[in-house]
Amino acid sequence: MPKLRRITAWFVDFALVAAAAALLAVLTFHRITALVTDVPELATKGGLDLVTSRGDVIGAGEQVGLSVWDTIVLDVEEAFGALVVVTFLYQWACLALLGRTLGKGLLGLRVTPRLSRHALRRAAVTTAADVAVYALACVLLVEGEFVLSVLVWAVAVLLFLVNALTVLFPGRRSLADRLAGTRVVGALQRIEPGPGPVAGAPRW
Repeated sequence: MPKLRRITAWFVDFALVAAAAALLAVLTFHRITALVTDVPELATKGGLDLVTSRGDVIGAGEQVGLSVWDTIVLDVEEAFGALVVVTFLYQWACLALLGRTLGKGLLGLRVTPRLSRHALRRAAVTTAADVAVYALACVLLVEGEFVLSVLVWAVAVLLFLVNALTVLFPGRRSLADRLAGTRVVGALQRIEPGPGPVAGAPRW
Protein backbone atom coordinates (compact mmCIF):
# COMPACT_ATOMS: atom_id res chain seq x y z
CA MET A 1 0.00 0.00 0.00
CA PRO A 2 1.52 3.38 -1.04
CA LYS A 3 0.63 5.23 2.18
CA LEU A 4 2.09 2.46 4.33
CA ARG A 5 5.30 2.54 2.29
CA ARG A 6 5.68 6.29 2.78
CA ILE A 7 5.00 6.01 6.51
CA THR A 8 7.51 3.19 6.87
CA ALA A 9 10.10 5.16 4.88
CA TRP A 10 9.57 8.13 7.19
CA PHE A 11 10.08 5.94 10.26
CA VAL A 12 13.36 4.63 8.84
CA ASP A 13 14.62 8.16 8.18
CA PHE A 14 13.43 9.40 11.56
CA ALA A 15 15.16 6.47 13.26
CA LEU A 16 18.43 7.71 11.76
CA VAL A 17 17.72 11.21 13.09
CA ALA A 18 16.91 9.73 16.51
CA ALA A 19 20.20 7.82 16.45
CA ALA A 20 22.06 11.06 15.68
CA ALA A 21 20.17 12.78 18.51
CA ALA A 22 21.12 9.99 20.93
CA LEU A 23 24.78 10.25 19.94
CA LEU A 24 24.77 14.03 20.40
CA ALA A 25 23.03 13.61 23.76
CA VAL A 26 25.75 11.22 24.95
CA LEU A 27 28.52 13.56 23.78
CA THR A 28 26.83 16.55 25.43
CA PHE A 29 26.34 14.61 28.67
CA HIS A 30 30.05 13.77 28.74
CA ARG A 31 30.96 17.44 28.10
CA ILE A 32 28.73 18.58 30.96
CA THR A 33 30.00 15.84 33.27
CA ALA A 34 33.59 16.78 32.52
CA LEU A 35 32.79 20.42 33.29
CA VAL A 36 31.04 19.73 36.59
CA THR A 37 33.59 17.21 37.81
CA ASP A 38 36.57 19.42 36.98
CA VAL A 39 36.82 20.50 40.61
CA PRO A 40 40.36 22.00 40.49
CA GLU A 41 39.45 24.38 37.66
CA LEU A 42 36.21 25.40 39.34
CA ALA A 43 38.01 25.88 42.66
CA THR A 44 40.66 28.05 41.01
CA LYS A 45 38.05 30.19 39.31
CA GLY A 46 36.05 30.43 42.52
CA GLY A 47 39.17 31.44 44.44
CA LEU A 48 40.03 34.18 41.98
CA ASP A 49 36.46 35.50 42.05
CA LEU A 50 36.54 35.46 45.86
CA VAL A 51 39.82 37.39 46.02
CA THR A 52 38.50 40.08 43.69
CA SER A 53 35.02 40.19 45.24
CA ARG A 54 35.95 42.67 48.03
CA GLY A 55 34.23 40.49 50.60
CA ASP A 56 31.13 39.70 48.55
CA VAL A 57 31.39 35.94 49.10
CA ILE A 58 27.78 35.25 48.08
CA GLY A 59 28.15 37.27 44.90
CA ALA A 60 31.39 35.47 44.01
CA GLY A 61 29.71 32.09 44.49
CA GLU A 62 26.78 33.15 42.33
CA GLN A 63 29.15 34.23 39.57
CA VAL A 64 30.83 30.82 39.52
CA GLY A 65 27.45 29.07 39.48
CA LEU A 66 26.15 31.27 36.68
CA SER A 67 29.32 30.70 34.66
CA VAL A 68 28.92 26.92 34.95
CA TRP A 69 25.22 27.11 34.09
CA ASP A 70 25.88 29.31 31.05
CA THR A 71 28.43 26.80 29.79
CA ILE A 72 26.00 23.93 30.26
CA VAL A 73 23.25 25.81 28.42
CA LEU A 74 25.64 26.59 25.58
CA ASP A 75 26.60 22.91 25.29
CA VAL A 76 22.94 21.89 25.10
CA GLU A 77 22.13 24.56 22.52
CA GLU A 78 25.10 23.51 20.39
CA ALA A 79 23.84 19.92 20.47
CA PHE A 80 20.40 20.97 19.22
CA GLY A 81 21.99 23.13 16.54
CA ALA A 82 24.18 20.24 15.42
CA LEU A 83 21.14 17.96 15.21
CA VAL A 84 19.35 20.41 12.92
CA VAL A 85 22.41 20.75 10.68
CA VAL A 86 22.96 16.97 10.50
CA THR A 87 19.31 16.36 9.65
CA PHE A 88 19.32 18.97 6.90
CA LEU A 89 22.57 17.70 5.39
CA TYR A 90 21.26 14.13 5.42
CA GLN A 91 18.03 15.10 3.66
CA TRP A 92 19.69 17.44 1.17
CA ALA A 93 22.65 15.21 0.27
CA CYS A 94 20.48 12.10 -0.20
CA LEU A 95 17.94 13.93 -2.37
CA ALA A 96 20.51 15.84 -4.41
CA LEU A 97 22.82 12.89 -5.03
CA LEU A 98 20.48 9.89 -5.02
CA GLY A 99 16.98 11.30 -5.42
CA ARG A 100 15.87 9.44 -2.28
CA THR A 101 16.67 9.12 1.40
CA LEU A 102 17.70 5.79 2.88
CA GLY A 103 14.15 5.11 4.04
CA LYS A 104 12.64 5.83 0.64
CA GLY A 105 15.31 3.76 -1.09
CA LEU A 106 14.60 0.75 1.10
CA LEU A 107 10.87 1.05 0.37
CA GLY A 108 11.31 1.47 -3.39
CA LEU A 109 10.44 5.17 -3.52
CA ARG A 110 12.17 8.23 -4.95
CA VAL A 111 11.68 11.98 -5.08
CA THR A 112 11.26 13.70 -8.42
CA PRO A 113 12.46 15.94 -9.97
CA ARG A 114 16.00 15.47 -8.70
CA LEU A 115 17.34 19.00 -9.03
CA SER A 116 19.48 20.91 -6.54
CA ARG A 117 16.93 23.66 -5.93
CA HIS A 118 14.13 21.15 -5.31
CA ALA A 119 16.34 19.08 -2.99
CA LEU A 120 17.35 22.19 -1.05
CA ARG A 121 13.77 23.39 -0.48
CA ARG A 122 12.45 19.94 0.35
CA ALA A 123 15.28 19.28 2.80
CA ALA A 124 14.69 22.64 4.48
CA VAL A 125 10.94 22.09 4.95
CA THR A 126 11.38 18.48 6.08
CA THR A 127 14.05 19.48 8.59
CA ALA A 128 11.88 22.29 9.95
CA ALA A 129 8.83 20.03 10.29
CA ASP A 130 10.65 17.06 11.83
CA VAL A 131 13.39 18.61 13.95
CA ALA A 132 14.22 22.32 13.74
CA VAL A 133 11.12 23.89 15.31
CA TYR A 134 11.13 21.32 18.12
CA ALA A 135 14.81 22.08 18.72
CA LEU A 136 14.01 25.80 18.92
CA ALA A 137 11.30 25.09 21.50
CA CYS A 138 13.75 23.10 23.62
CA VAL A 139 16.37 25.85 23.40
CA LEU A 140 13.82 28.43 24.53
CA LEU A 141 12.87 26.20 27.46
CA VAL A 142 16.53 25.86 28.52
CA GLU A 143 16.85 29.65 28.26
CA GLY A 144 13.93 29.99 30.68
CA GLU A 145 11.41 31.27 28.13
CA PHE A 146 8.66 28.87 29.22
CA VAL A 147 5.63 30.56 27.65
CA LEU A 148 7.37 31.18 24.33
CA SER A 149 8.67 27.61 24.37
CA VAL A 150 5.13 26.24 24.73
CA LEU A 151 3.94 28.40 21.83
CA VAL A 152 6.78 27.20 19.62
CA TRP A 153 6.03 23.60 20.61
CA ALA A 154 2.43 24.14 19.46
CA VAL A 155 3.71 25.51 16.14
CA ALA A 156 6.05 22.53 15.82
CA VAL A 157 3.23 20.03 16.33
CA LEU A 158 1.00 21.89 13.87
CA LEU A 159 3.74 22.05 11.24
CA PHE A 160 4.48 18.35 11.65
CA LEU A 161 0.81 17.40 11.27
CA VAL A 162 0.31 19.65 8.24
CA ASN A 163 3.39 18.20 6.55
CA ALA A 164 2.26 14.64 7.25
CA LEU A 165 -1.49 14.85 6.76
CA THR A 166 -1.35 16.60 3.38
CA VAL A 167 -0.18 13.23 2.01
CA LEU A 168 -3.81 12.11 2.47
CA PHE A 169 -5.11 14.90 0.22
CA PRO A 170 -5.56 14.56 -3.54
CA GLY A 171 -2.16 14.25 -5.15
CA ARG A 172 -0.67 12.64 -2.03
CA ARG A 173 2.00 15.28 -1.66
CA SER A 174 3.35 16.42 1.70
CA LEU A 175 3.81 20.08 2.56
CA ALA A 176 7.51 19.64 1.80
CA ASP A 177 6.62 18.29 -1.67
CA ARG A 178 4.20 21.12 -2.39
CA LEU A 179 6.63 23.86 -1.33
CA ALA A 180 9.58 22.24 -3.11
CA GLY A 181 7.68 21.32 -6.28
CA THR A 182 8.41 17.61 -5.89
CA ARG A 183 6.51 14.38 -5.44
CA VAL A 184 7.30 10.87 -4.26
CA VAL A 185 6.91 8.08 -6.82
CA GLY A 186 7.84 4.43 -7.22
CA ALA A 187 11.52 3.85 -7.93
CA LEU A 188 10.79 2.28 -11.34
CA GLN A 189 8.07 4.72 -12.36
CA ARG A 190 8.97 6.88 -15.35
CA ILE A 191 7.99 10.55 -15.17
CA GLU A 192 7.27 12.21 -18.49
CA PRO A 193 7.99 15.96 -18.76
CA GLY A 194 4.93 18.12 -18.90
CA PRO A 195 2.96 20.80 -17.08
CA GLY A 196 0.71 18.35 -15.24
CA PRO A 197 0.78 14.87 -13.74
CA VAL A 198 0.97 11.84 -15.99
CA ALA A 199 -2.49 10.46 -16.70
CA GLY A 200 -3.05 7.18 -14.97
CA ALA A 201 0.35 7.23 -13.19
CA PRO A 202 0.14 6.16 -9.54
CA ARG A 203 1.15 8.71 -6.93
CA TRP A 204 2.70 7.73 -3.67
